[in-house]
Amino acid sequence: MIKVLLADDHAIVRAGLRRLVEESSDMEVVAEAADGHEAIRLIREARPDVAVIDLSMPQMDGLEVINRIHPEFPAMPIIVLTMHAGNQYVVRAIEAGALGYITKQSAPEQLVKAIRRVAEGLRYLTHDAAESLALRFSKGRRGGSALDDLSTRELQVLRRLALGNTNREIAEAYNISIKTVDTYRFRLLKKLDLRNNAELSRFAIQHGLIEP
Repeated sequence: MIKVLLADDHAIVRAGLRRLVEESSDMEVVAEAADGHEAIRLIREARPDVAVIDLSMPQMDGLEVINRIHPEFPAMPIIVLTMHAGNQYVVRAIEAGALGYITKQSAPEQLVKAIRRVAEGLRYLTHDAAESLALRFSKGRRGGSALDDLSTRELQVLRRLALGNTNREIAEAYNISIKTVDTYRFRLLKKLDLRNNAELSRFAIQHGLIEP
């Protein structure tokens, strides 16, 4: 049996994912997490064979979970789950150690196949994710988005600011100082040629980092 952990902040989404997994006779859900902190705790306790992690969780996003847990459990395959087919996090997630990347829309058709594939140590990407990777790494080209010039931490801070998190909340989420958050905010405004948090929020919505 393939032991699976599901991490998503929406109970109804987790219920749907659980049903998909447990319809297969070769896998079972051994733990469910509603946020990033809980995901890390349950991964350590349940030791799943595969972790399915939503990118857009509160308190600690999925990318941060991968950054923290992959060095501790490098042999455990991780599948990233996202709302957005062209999500800008795809390259960062793969670089952080994820083996799979699927959208919630494609989960009914692809989740079980993705779990089986990464459990064998193979990569599983949606078509759009594979195209994003190919575009990002093709010789002489970048992804064509202003987001490509942002570091992973800048991208995370951008999303948090766009969601309305305070500098203190962001500092606590990533274990950095409030002054460091201020520095990231200044860099974001400069790199993206924006003036304030409201424009950062509009930018994030336009680029699919948060829901409108």
